Amino acid sequence: MRSHVAGLLLAAGSGSRLGTPKALVEYRGERLVDRGVRLLHDGGCHPVVVVLGAATVQVRGAVTVRNPGWRSGMGSSLRTGLDALPPDARYVVVALVDQPLIGAPVVRRLARAALEGATLAVATYGGERRNPVLIAREHFAGVAELAVGDVGARPFLRAHPELVVEVPCDDAGDPADIDTPADLARL
Repeated sequence: MRSHVAGLLLAAGSGSRLGTPKALVEYRGERLVDRGVRLLHDGGCHPVVVVLGAATVQVRGAVTVRNPGWRSGMGSSLRTGLDALPPDARYVVVALVDQPLIGAPVVRRLARAALEGATLAVATYGGERRNPVLIAREHFAGVAELAVGDVGARPFLRAHPELVVEVPCDDAGDPADIDTPADLARL
C-alpha cells in the first residue's frame, strides 16, 4: 500500500519575511525544495509533487505544478497539489518546504498509520500537532473545500477530530520552520 502514498511538497510562497522564496533557500548546501523532495522520497512516497508559485525552479525527482493563485496563501497551493495527484494515489503525505529538520522516519510513520487503517494522520512533536500530515483520497475534496487563505488541512482536521490519528515523532524530526533570516541562522 505504501506505493499508493504520494508526496506533496508545498513550496509556492514568496518568503516575504525571509526576503526570498523559501524553495530557493539553501540549508546545509541543499535547496529547501530539494531537501523536501528527498524527505518524501526517502519516506517512501511516490510520486512526489511539488507546488511552486513565487519561484519557478527545476526540481529533480518530482512532478512540478505551478499554482497561479499562490499569492492567496497555502490553501490554494494545497488545492492545486491535491488536483495534480495521480488517480492511483490512495493517500498523500503533505509536507512544507520550510521545515528542513523533519526526518524521513516521520513520513514512514505516517504511511504506516495508513497501513493500519488511518485516513487522516498528523505528526506530533511534544504532543503538539504539526506537519507533515497524511490524507486519504476519500478526504481530498473535504480538505480542499476548507483550505482557504493561508491555511491548509488544519480546518478539516479540526472539524473531524474523531478521524485524526496522532503519530508521535519527537525522536524523528524537529518541526522548526524557516520564516525569517533569524530562523535560518538559528537552525
